[in-house]
Amino acid sequence: MEREKLQRRLAAARGDCPAELVLKNARIVNVFSGEVQQGDVAVCDGVIVGVGSYAGQREVELDGRYVCPGLIDGHIHIESSMLCPPAFAQAVLPHGTTAVITDPHEIANVAGTQGLEFMLEAARNLPLSVFFMLPSCVPATPLDESGAVLDAETLKPYYITPQVLGLAELMDFYGTARGEKDILEKILDCRKAGGLLDGHAPFLGGKQLNAYAAAGVGSDHECSCLEEAMEKLRLGQYIMIREGTAAHNLQALLPLLKEPLCHRCMLVTDDRHPGDLLREGHIDLILRKAIRAGVDPIVAIRCATLVPSQYFGLKNRGAVAPGYEADLLVLSDLQQFTVDKVYKAGCLVAENGKALAELPAVPDTRRYPRVFDSFHCPELKPEHFALPQTGTTQRIICLAPHELLTTEELVPFRQHPGCAPGVDPTRKIVKLAVIERHRGTGHMGLGFLGNYGLRCGAVASSVAHDSHNLIVAGTNDADMALAANTVRRSHGGIAFVVNGAVLGQVPLPVAGLMSTENAETVDAKLQALKHALQQYCAAGDIDELMTLAFVSLPVIPKLRLTTRGVFDVEQQKYLPAVF
Repeated sequence: MEREKLQRRLAAARGDCPAELVLKNARIVNVFSGEVQQGDVAVCDGVIVGVGSYAGQREVELDGRYVCPGLIDGHIHIESSMLCPPAFAQAVLPHGTTAVITDPHEIANVAGTQGLEFMLEAARNLPLSVFFMLPSCVPATPLDESGAVLDAETLKPYYITPQVLGLAELMDFYGTARGEKDILEKILDCRKAGGLLDGHAPFLGGKQLNAYAAAGVGSDHECSCLEEAMEKLRLGQYIMIREGTAAHNLQALLPLLKEPLCHRCMLVTDDRHPGDLLREGHIDLILRKAIRAGVDPIVAIRCATLVPSQYFGLKNRGAVAPGYEADLLVLSDLQQFTVDKVYKAGCLVAENGKALAELPAVPDTRRYPRVFDSFHCPELKPEHFALPQTGTTQRIICLAPHELLTTEELVPFRQHPGCAPGVDPTRKIVKLAVIERHRGTGHMGLGFLGNYGLRCGAVASSVAHDSHNLIVAGTNDADMALAANTVRRSHGGIAFVVNGAVLGQVPLPVAGLMSTENAETVDAKLQALKHALQQYCAAGDIDELMTLAFVSLPVIPKLRLTTRGVFDVEQQKYLPAVF
């Protein structure tokens, strides 16, 4: 059978018989040579068999439109789109994404191996290739409280899964550099299986970075300045240039997108909200931004196709050449990167902004009880959010525009009229709480969040990286309690409350992270919530939802809030919120 198939392909490549599909009169983007060639693209059995002049059983006249490889997102958490894999595929295919490499550590932190297996099943038989990196840090650090713990023995059996490519971002970079036993076991198992090791090491440098790279970590997506990226690139790491909903690093790293540095760089999103996917795009949006900034379009395309294919060992993907998968985009304009048609293995799967393929249903909920019943915390009352006034100074976790990094600010502890003690909306200071929701421990960390423009009310969300406990930001304890309970009752999601009234809600019953509905439906609910939120927020450069979701992640400097309190990532210790 395989011999016959290969003979058929070779015959079509030689021109002895018509190919199954020929894209005629195209301008073909060659990511190897950096050229744009004139010609036809011939496809047989879902594989490109020739570039030149060909006849086909079915011919599509392109009249000089461009053909380039399908786009690959080298690092994304599908759960952060709030969509299950089928709906996610439906959202990104029209934008030219034909493959993603995902790290399911969000759902794994909630539901352990059930979460991982749910994602593996949900990602099968899609018109989108979904590859997985196994979660390396569940929980992100031993200091965090997640719904599961994935140790080396638990992960080891999954390396034989064809969809699995390696071990995902090693967020505990301190432990990796120190060679801690549990992390080394995971690293050695991955290397023995022939897998890759992805990195996550913001601001790590010097000998600690050398140790991190010596462990075999081959990439990093946390670079926010050129100097940091160059240090890591010089040590052999691939740089994943991230441009998502919360973090925007493209502008700072644009100098990397030129010869010869571009051969070690790829474009990734990390996290992307559903409305942003629908209205702005996915990897195609990053390409448009890069091209507008002066990057050679073919260089930008190479960083979103061939480079991730080479890094992840995805053979025969990422180029328009004989023997490569016929994952192809038809573009009406290379500068604007307007995607007209998307072919997956030679089949038209999206056209003019619409996905055409039928998608499978979400897996049966009965097989994954931990995924669909993930909330185990008691009802919350306003008094639970009271923070004792034990000092005269408060420590503020300050957000930064377009960044996940935070800074520390110390201010006098004051009472602002109509707000909880320490809250001052005029200075964009609100109260912050993180509540353990997986095991019913009753643990709650309290602190203060700065540069968060909420003037009144409260926002609660079960999307709180990476352990996804319940995070609440608000100006008063009563609204914080109501917002938290609203999320709790819907088995997860986001809620916005003002003066005892729920003004917006997005239910996310799949592990408290994802909806079973399509992107348009989820986005409509999310936009209604955001619209209500904007009425009560001061204008600013911070996404009140996406950025809030990262405030509880205790691996990104400087300050975070966990279920145990304010945590200093650089000092690796807890600090009082008021002193």
